Amino acid sequence: MSVILKFDDVSKQYAKGRLALKAVSFEINAGEFVSIIGPSGSGKTTLLRAVNQLIPITSGSVWLDGEEISRQKGAALRKQRRKIGMIFQNYNLVAQLSVMQNVLHGRLGYMSGINGVLGRYREEDKREALTLLEELGLKDFAYHRASDLSGGQKQRVGIARAIMQHPKLLLCDEPIASLDPSSAKVIMDLLKEMTAKRGIACMVNLHQLDAAINYSDRIIGLCQGSIVYNGSPKDLTENLIERIYGTSRENLMLGNKNEAGS
Repeated sequence: MSVILKFDDVSKQYAKGRLALKAVSFEINAGEFVSIIGPSGSGKTTLLRAVNQLIPITSGSVWLDGEEISRQKGAALRKQRRKIGMIFQNYNLVAQLSVMQNVLHGRLGYMSGINGVLGRYREEDKREALTLLEELGLKDFAYHRASDLSGGQKQRVGIARAIMQHPKLLLCDEPIASLDPSSAKVIMDLLKEMTAKRGIACMVNLHQLDAAINYSDRIIGLCQGSIVYNGSPKDLTENLIERIYGTSRENLMLGNKNEAGS
């Protein structure tokens, strides 16, 4: 199986000397579903955003699809970013635009500037967007404003937009943190099904330990910027959970649902 993402001894130091990541190394294979877990401040969001240079790293290297993306700039970086879809906790949709227009934004990285500004999408892209919305149960909402949707529906639009990029890697930053349990299950089911169907690697930041255990091929546990676990969900023992979070699994299930992202 080919490696799609590689972190090699990556560290990130913020102003005032705070180390958010400390010599982090791991690999993610094509089509693999990996959850990143850890308490607030453990470095999960920094790790995710270091993949496509939304946060520049201090040392080490990040490799995407065989190229060192952490050293790329300009057109080369933009080309690599096409391979990375992103899904956000707060959806990041354009509220006043239609669902269809938001989904089509996934093609902007492949369009010339003028065509992107004027919204000149290809007919095949429009057909693909409608097919995706049908797959996600949102075809009837294609021409509704994004602002009219529920939280779960907005996140489904976010998934469709990311898939429209034809990415090799999907990054999801707390995608279910703002959702009720029923909607959260729908989103996790869709992320798992749609990425598996297309062979897309998926890296998900999660506070919900039960979701990470139930959906992941592999779990990476962070504590204070360091990896303290990297392995199968079935091998994540109570002692390891306490080492990652500093508390028991029982306390996490009851009290960790509404924490802010790290």
